Amino acid sequence: MGLLDGLFGNAAEEDVEKIDQELQKILTDGESVERAYAIVRDLYVFTNKRLILIDKQGVTGKKVEYHSIPYKSISHFSIETVGHFDMESELRIWLSGADLPIEKSFKGDKSIYNVQKALSHYVLE
Repeated sequence: MGLLDGLFGNAAEEDVEKIDQELQKILTDGESVERAYAIVRDLYVFTNKRLILIDKQGVTGKKVEYHSIPYKSISHFSIETVGHFDMESELRIWLSGADLPIEKSFKGDKSIYNVQKALSHYVLE
C-alpha cells in the first residue's frame, strides 16, 4: 500500500538503501540515510546528521530543491491533526533564528504520526 499512500498524500516509508544511493551526491562523509518517507513526489529524509526535505518540482520532477536542516537548529515542532471539515493534518518545524515555521501538509492523520515520531527521535536525542 506504500505507493498508494504516497499518491494520496500519506507518508509512505521508502527503501533506505535506495534513497541513500540516490543522495550520494549531496551526503557528506560519514552521513547515511536512516529513515525516509515519501508524499507524492516529495521526500522527508532523516540521516544520522540532518533532516533533508526534498521537493520535486514541475511536471517531470527534474527540478529538485534539497532543504537541509541540521537537527540542532530545530527549536521546536508541532503537528495538527484533521478535524471534521479540515481533512489535512500539518507538520510545523521552527528553526532557530526564524520567525515562521516550515509547514508541510498531509492527508489524514495516520502518516503524520510516523514522521513526527522520527523527528522526535532525532531532535530529542
